[in-house]
Amino acid sequence: MTLLPIVERELRVASRKLSTYLVRALAAFCAVLVSIWFFVIMRHSQPSEISMAIFVVLTAATGLYSLLVGVRWTADCLSQEKRDGTLGLLFLTDLKGYDVVLGKLVANSMAVFYGLLAVIPIFALPLLLGGVTIGEIGRTALVALNTMFFSLTLGLCMSSLSRSSRKSMGATFLVLILLTGVLPSLGAWGNYLRKLPALHPLFFWPSPGFAYYWSFDINYRGGAHHFWNSVGVTHALAWLCLVVAALVAPRSWQDRPAGDVRLAWREWWKTWFYGSPEHRVGLRRGLLEANPFLWLCARSVFKPYSVWLVLALLMCGWFYGYYKLEKDWLNEGVYFISGFVLNMLFKGWVAAECGRQLAEERQQGSLELLLCTPLSVSDILTGQWLALRRQFLGPFVFTIVLWFTLMYATVAHESYQGQVDFWISLWVGGFIMLAGDLYAIYWVGMWQGLTARNPNRVAGQTAIRILVVPWLLIMGFFMLNAFGGNHFSWQGFILLWMACGAVSDFGFGAYAYNKLTSEFREVATQKYTAPVPFWRRFSLNISTSPPPAATSDELPKA
Repeated sequence: MTLLPIVERELRVASRKLSTYLVRALAAFCAVLVSIWFFVIMRHSQPSEISMAIFVVLTAATGLYSLLVGVRWTADCLSQEKRDGTLGLLFLTDLKGYDVVLGKLVANSMAVFYGLLAVIPIFALPLLLGGVTIGEIGRTALVALNTMFFSLTLGLCMSSLSRSSRKSMGATFLVLILLTGVLPSLGAWGNYLRKLPALHPLFFWPSPGFAYYWSFDINYRGGAHHFWNSVGVTHALAWLCLVVAALVAPRSWQDRPAGDVRLAWREWWKTWFYGSPEHRVGLRRGLLEANPFLWLCARSVFKPYSVWLVLALLMCGWFYGYYKLEKDWLNEGVYFISGFVLNMLFKGWVAAECGRQLAEERQQGSLELLLCTPLSVSDILTGQWLALRRQFLGPFVFTIVLWFTLMYATVAHESYQGQVDFWISLWVGGFIMLAGDLYAIYWVGMWQGLTARNPNRVAGQTAIRILVVPWLLIMGFFMLNAFGGNHFSWQGFILLWMACGAVSDFGFGAYAYNKLTSEFREVATQKYTAPVPFWRRFSLNISTSPPPAATSDELPKA
């Protein structure tokens, strides 16, 4: 028997896929584009400052990308096989648990792994400008590779333990947050109180961010052991997750009667997420009277509270920074980053929620059943809108208050008394773009939920159209303008930013709105087919035309 047959097959399949090469080329192109962008906007600075800025941005973005790939690519691979009933068929053969797990790991990670390999050589570009050493490049590359391996194996482990995509993806994300943010915060708190002087490094070592911090020469010289301990612990956790997935996968696909303890846990989780039985009855009656599709989207009582919980955690982290740094914390940089985090939090969360229910209903085949009822397309779209409003309206109003509070604090800061117009325009423009992006994300997310191959792709495809495309346009304008010898004023930058955002919102939003209102039923009743590339559709539209209608003389005679 061939050693690791699924791995061999997936490697052969990946070698024949065009996406394998496109992702690698696109990742390298984006890294080079970001490097050129920072070089252009910082061209009047010292070369060492330019190189360090480019290096930090590239490595930090790559590290964040490596940390989150498991949530997107492996957290639902085994659980989806369980839901489809195909995982058990694999174990009717001579395949072992490690064969399937390693095969799934390779099948779902080849594209992202090749993308990371394409970006790592770009780390060496700042070396030409000075200020970055070969050791820093090697250590940050090692951290990125190690982080990706851990994230992918953690997703596999959680996927082997669950049947639900939301549970497995949510558990993967929570564990990553726990190891990356919560445990280091507890370690810092314990070290500050002098109660855990010997144990606090154990809270930091599982965090990939800790290894990234110690990978720079200025920190590595005095704490090389921290870097290698963190890398070693993260790598060991990755192998532990892989072993657990290999042991659990052959046993988790079978339906077994649940014991008393398991049933008690299920009931506890059901009560936590959906409320008590009495509360569920009242909620179901109220939501069904308002809109049946609203009940499908808003059954969980935990969803609205989850947004408040995240906002509360962010505020706790903000006030902890103020407690540690006192007046040094109250500066324009912290205000701007806080507003940016709030902005991206809402856009990303709404993008993840607006089309997911529709995508899941379509994947399960229940959307066709809904369309056989008296529910209209307008009822479905309205129900999703009401669910989003129920989940996000209160936190959004609270965020607006925080937004303008941060704007006032920024304007009132003494170092910006001469730039009040700039900061007011930037904050007000950010608020306008936040409202416009959220409205466009709703329509684009609903259309992507109706057409995406997998519910997990809805948020990413929506974010690319509304959040990424405008900045690509801005970067292109900036580089063309800089190479032409011209300079953007701050008024020109804000106008360009809002114009690119408005074009993206209106273009993609209007297209999605038109498709949803005119082709909803037609698309919902079709099974997924791979989309035809736009250049092929364009060439087909040009080269082919409908045949002319037959005249009465040309009709066949009996």
